[in-house]
Amino acid sequence: MQVKKITRLGLLTAIALTIFLLEAQLPALVPIPGVKLGLANIVTVFTVFAMGSREGAAVLFARIFLGAVFAGNFSTIFYSAAGGLCAILVTVLLRRILKEQQIWVAGCLGAVAHGIGQLVMAAWISGTWGVLVYLPALSAAGLITGLFTGLCAQFLVNRGKLWKTFFK
Repeated sequence: MQVKKITRLGLLTAIALTIFLLEAQLPALVPIPGVKLGLANIVTVFTVFAMGSREGAAVLFARIFLGAVFAGNFSTIFYSAAGGLCAILVTVLLRRILKEQQIWVAGCLGAVAHGIGQLVMAAWISGTWGVLVYLPALSAAGLITGLFTGLCAQFLVNRGKLWKTFFK
């Protein structure tokens, strides 16, 4: 891997991790477990569409691991990894068919997939499928927050000159 590419991925991971840690300090927006803005996903979606699928996955999983280490709550890594895996798979698949004006769709569907992944992991860990009662609420929240993060990523990807100079 080229030094420039590694440096870019390190920078994007640091940005995503910083956003994640700052967001973790905010109080919950709604009293539903697992619902948060997911602002660090802006960086992940941006990376997938601007640099590629592998690069986006690398930034995501590095952020998940480092976020668990720095936040001091390593038990949440299973939920984050399951949700992240589902979200990145959806985002990578959508990258093949979406245009730059449709990146927001990947944000929405990736956020919903993230919630599904988290709930399946929660059901597996707890041994009960009763946690799936949260699926409608997590999906609705995922659509809303995913729309925001997807639009932000779309704006960044479509900025043109700024990112072309950064990624050359």
